[in-house]
Amino acid sequence: MGPGNDRFQPVDAVSGDAVNSRRIVWIRRIFQFLFFLLFIVLLIKTALPQNVMQDYSTAIPAQQDIRLNYPVPFFFNLDPLVWISTILASHRWIAGAGLAVGVVVLTLVLGRFFCGFVCPFGTLHHAVSAVHPAAYGRKAAQHNEKTPAQRIKYALLTLILISALFGLNLAGVFDPMAMLFRTLAVSILPAIDIGVKEVFDVMAASNWKVLNLISYGAEMLVSPVLGFGYPAYQTGFLIGVIGIMILMLNRVRSRFWCRVLCPLGALLGVISFRSPLQLVKDPSRCTGCGKCMEVCQGAASPRPGLKWENAECVRCFNCQQICPEDALSFHMVWRDTPVRLPDAGRREVLVGLAAGAAFPFLTRLDGRIYHTSDARLIRPPGSLSEVLFLERCQRCGLCMKVCPTNAIQPSLTEAGVAGFWTPVLHMTTGYCEYTCTLCGSVCPTGAIQMISGKEKITKPIRIGSAFIDRGKCLPWTGNAPCIMCQEVCPVSPKAVEFREAGVVAMNGQTEQLKQPYVNLQRCVGCGSCENKCPVKGAPAIRVIAAGESRSERNQILLTS
Repeated sequence: MGPGNDRFQPVDAVSGDAVNSRRIVWIRRIFQFLFFLLFIVLLIKTALPQNVMQDYSTAIPAQQDIRLNYPVPFFFNLDPLVWISTILASHRWIAGAGLAVGVVVLTLVLGRFFCGFVCPFGTLHHAVSAVHPAAYGRKAAQHNEKTPAQRIKYALLTLILISALFGLNLAGVFDPMAMLFRTLAVSILPAIDIGVKEVFDVMAASNWKVLNLISYGAEMLVSPVLGFGYPAYQTGFLIGVIGIMILMLNRVRSRFWCRVLCPLGALLGVISFRSPLQLVKDPSRCTGCGKCMEVCQGAASPRPGLKWENAECVRCFNCQQICPEDALSFHMVWRDTPVRLPDAGRREVLVGLAAGAAFPFLTRLDGRIYHTSDARLIRPPGSLSEVLFLERCQRCGLCMKVCPTNAIQPSLTEAGVAGFWTPVLHMTTGYCEYTCTLCGSVCPTGAIQMISGKEKITKPIRIGSAFIDRGKCLPWTGNAPCIMCQEVCPVSPKAVEFREAGVVAMNGQTEQLKQPYVNLQRCVGCGSCENKCPVKGAPAIRVIAAGESRSERNQILLTS
């Protein structure tokens, strides 16, 4: 056989068998496409099922627990960074972490295969990098040389792990699964939804019947995917801009995120330092063409004569496939595997240690945890107490995406610095459906516990308390009669009660009006009254966090 077939033949017992790169590159591309497609499907399916949505105008019966038919937290269960950071912060095993353990075991053997074959965020960057102006040729070889900036991801990893040890889980801010899901669910897809809705609204208002029919037909096709409405998410603009900027960094370096910033990639690189799947170089065959450097996705220095960076290699197998001289080949080296520790950088690790030790305490100086919390800090039903919540929440956006009323939002200032982007409820945007427990059923770490609709009602689980602003309430000011808050109150018996009183109206005459009062012993803080109040902007009845079940300290009523 000719030299071009040598890499497909068995080698000696020390080196093991060579990897068939031509086949495995195509296998990698198929896996990348399938996993990315699966991620998008699960993203779209993270919503109230269509068969339930059709009857959503009426309350969901308490005995009917709505659950999704798809394992939407699948990619978060695969993510070792989510698993490790949550266990370090909470000191408890989390359900579903078995898949992440499997990824760790495979990484010990195969190296950073997850980055090259599975990670949808890595696939997206891989695709964007392919259209880089310097994606090919000598400029590509220069762009794919290892740089000191690649140590930054180890500083971020150290920051995340040390912060988790002190009770603050920051993994979701930088984790690729959380970042991709959050960006698409809270920013990109809602923006597309609004744009599509406005276009079809213009077509529906047209005098051309053809455009009307196209608009109505398109709504039926698009609404199951996008929702076809006007979703609202605070900080959605910021989340989208950050996501787009990270993609644009591929103009600087191919797969910039994966090489420089990704803490999950850093973690997998550390785990894979003894991986037996190694790149074997034959300098005698190398002609110095540099093609291996042109196609290297991880800047792992595959060219003979350079030290191969095992921890940086994403196992794309491009270098072996493109080498015209068969100077490069991957082999399973089961014995005498050299130890190749990641080039993390002493300075970067020290910075990560210092920041990780300081950040959890500096972020608590605002007093939101130990003193007075913000009245607007209304967590989803089933949420753990604030300290435990911040130990587990990944800021992934699953609960925000699945909320059928758009009530769950990424926090801005409500939860302080430590709780930035964690979920809070905005009752002016939506309300907490009385029997809905979807948010807890999709939470990958248990920051929002899975509860049943019956449990939510019978305990009951309170997320806050409503109060009436008498200076704005129509019956209290004598401007008009109104009973909206009682009509929409789902609690039985009603948490909003009326008392008739003589009120001097605007015309100077005394009228008998029903003035609303809130029975705090019955109110669960669902926000239906605030959401439906005819006084818009700052409604006349509003929900505050006080009275929530998850906190013994944040109460209004004294109990014996």
